[in-house]
Amino acid sequence: MNIVAVVSLRGLPAEAEYGLASTFYYLFAALFFLAPVGLVAAELATGWPEEGGMFRWVGEAFGSRWGFLAISMVFIEGCIWFPTILTFAAVTLAYTGDAAAAPQVSSDNVFVLAVVLGVFWLATLIALRGVKSFSQVAKWGGIVGTLVPAALLIGLAAAYLASGNPSQVELSWGAFVPDLSKFSNIVLAAGIFLFYAGMEMNAVHVRSIRNPVRNYPIAILVAALGAVVVLVLGTLAIAVVIPTGQIDLTQSLLTAFNTLLAWAGIGWAGPVLAAMLAVGVLAGVVTWVAGPATGLLSVARAGYLPRWFHRTNRAGMPSRILLVQAAVVTVLSVMFVILPSVQAAYQLLSQLTVILYLVAYVLMFAAVIALRYSQPGRPRRYRVPGGVVGVWVIGGCGLLAATLALVVSFVPPAQVEVGSPTTYVGLLVGLSVVFVALPFWAYAARRASWRDETLDFAPFTWQVADQEPAPETRAAQAAPPEAPS
Repeated sequence: MNIVAVVSLRGLPAEAEYGLASTFYYLFAALFFLAPVGLVAAELATGWPEEGGMFRWVGEAFGSRWGFLAISMVFIEGCIWFPTILTFAAVTLAYTGDAAAAPQVSSDNVFVLAVVLGVFWLATLIALRGVKSFSQVAKWGGIVGTLVPAALLIGLAAAYLASGNPSQVELSWGAFVPDLSKFSNIVLAAGIFLFYAGMEMNAVHVRSIRNPVRNYPIAILVAALGAVVVLVLGTLAIAVVIPTGQIDLTQSLLTAFNTLLAWAGIGWAGPVLAAMLAVGVLAGVVTWVAGPATGLLSVARAGYLPRWFHRTNRAGMPSRILLVQAAVVTVLSVMFVILPSVQAAYQLLSQLTVILYLVAYVLMFAAVIALRYSQPGRPRRYRVPGGVVGVWVIGGCGLLAATLALVVSFVPPAQVEVGSPTTYVGLLVGLSVVFVALPFWAYAARRASWRDETLDFAPFTWQVADQEPAPETRAAQAAPPEAPS
């Protein structure tokens, strides 16, 4: 489950830019980010298993205002992520037709916008039909559109090299360790942290594991190794056949596939494979359309959003939240027409996605450390090993890595044409400020009447004890009740 949650093929070209050095970045991010996310989320999920997820964990440590910010970042990040992943879908659909015309078609802004909006609204309609509908699409689409193509890409690249064909990847120690003195070289690599995002979602299942103290760390290790192997080999497979200077963030995966398929004498399979990848994108989008929206519904009904957002349809889906989400995605997608190229828009929205998700992760890592002090006696079926020192080392590594990645995400990458650097940075900073400020504004505007009295939403531990977790939450305690006493 963890491997499927974090592995995606659409971002591989971004790291193929680095050749063999991409392996260094994958290993670094797995050690200092992926593993800490899994271990920290396991402690938080077993210590505070009540409804709310990241909202619950961060809220226990720093108050409901910061918990609302964390869950909002996950939801908003998802809205911004959709246009980036659907750009990949547009490219793959372009390759199902005339291969010679595909690069030109996939670079057409109007074509990309039409596909992004068409596929996203289709995914929204499927999600509105309920769990049975979108779970089947997610299940079979994930197998057909992600796992099978990944295995094929890696297998073809291995056979290509075994047959004596030249590799575009330099194999040397110097190529493996990047030149970290050049700050611009690590900007694109910051996006690799989002490759590993999502493992915290499965931490809730720790309660169902036999001997979680022993078995869960092993599961995290196996999942981390599996994800790293797929991502490293998939990235190198692209770098093997495409020279670094010719790698395109939105087209190179299909280009690599077409090159390898033609070498294997089965070039006719290119359009079929492109269609499979598009199905995989739809499967992933359907899952993420429904998941965060459903989580936000619980928080909304607990009194943090107006009752207008509480509406569900006959299938039990949060229809109005899903429609607001679709409207936001539609507006953001128009950026593909405004910016000078599809690649520039792709890079801008990808970096914005990274920034917002990392804000949530910074809060989560800080929360696990703070809760060891504020609630040391709280029963936790799983604890980050090593006591207080261990939680500082593991949680601190994740906190430091997420913070550094957050900072460098604002710097324009030297490897990608983004138009005017000033415009790029200005848009990135402006959009980040707006999306981070929105949850604070919504929190300040909340009313006691927003709470759904029929909802059994457990209060925070500090609310039951009539005390606050941190000075920052004094204003929150003076506000209208947010949970039953």
